Amino acid sequence: MRQPLSYVHPDAKIAENVVIEPFVTIDKDVEIGKGTWIGSNVSIMSGARIGENCKIFPGAVIAAIPQDLKFAGEKTTVEIGNNTTIRECVTINRGTIAKGKTIVGDNCLLMAYVHIAHDVILGDHIILANSVQVAGEVIIDDWAIIGGVSAIHQFVRIGTHTMLSGGSFVGKDVPPFVKAGRMPVSYAGINSIGLRRRGFSNDKINELQEVYRYIYQKGLNNKKAIERIEAEMPASKERDEIILFFNSSQRGTMKGYFSD
Repeated sequence: MRQPLSYVHPDAKIAENVVIEPFVTIDKDVEIGKGTWIGSNVSIMSGARIGENCKIFPGAVIAAIPQDLKFAGEKTTVEIGNNTTIRECVTINRGTIAKGKTIVGDNCLLMAYVHIAHDVILGDHIILANSVQVAGEVIIDDWAIIGGVSAIHQFVRIGTHTMLSGGSFVGKDVPPFVKAGRMPVSYAGINSIGLRRRGFSNDKINELQEVYRYIYQKGLNNKKAIERIEAEMPASKERDEIILFFNSSQRGTMKGYFSD
């Protein structure tokens, strides 16, 4: 259903049962999947690829060109998965030549005034609370929850199943399965409540706690901690995911709760 007061470019590819409210602008080179609702005063610009059953609330701007002085007009996209909710005044910028696309996964919730910069990759089931600001080329893995008014520095990676407190300023990578808070952002324990809600057993949560005791509570540097984890703890999917995260970190990882 398209309101007569909306503008849809004739070359846009819109599924038949998409609802477009008044004063929406949809540019050329846009694709929108079935069942999606687009609230009034939304702007969807060239390069947007929006999945099925999404909800986009008034004032959102999708696929504006990057706020990056190196951008030279290259053809890039924003790709949004299925069942994702984008609340009021969210901005999601297109990619640059760096990655070519900005990605928001399935079943995400981006609350009001969130900004997603160029070449960001968001996984599935992610919640970004009000006014979270995500700089360019950040990666946020599945099931992460970021508290309101947090700022994520360019190139940072945030691991899966993490929980960051509101008002966090994140300049280092945040490893998977943890809670983080304070100033600067520091380790604050395992995200045990979130993990239980998602079906992790007590034994698995205890295993994760033991892994992070080596990293943050035994006075070891990261290299020594990883060596001891590999030598003293049995391999598992989660243990190995943590090890890979630390070994592949480009910006370095956040400090421990008791670190100076």
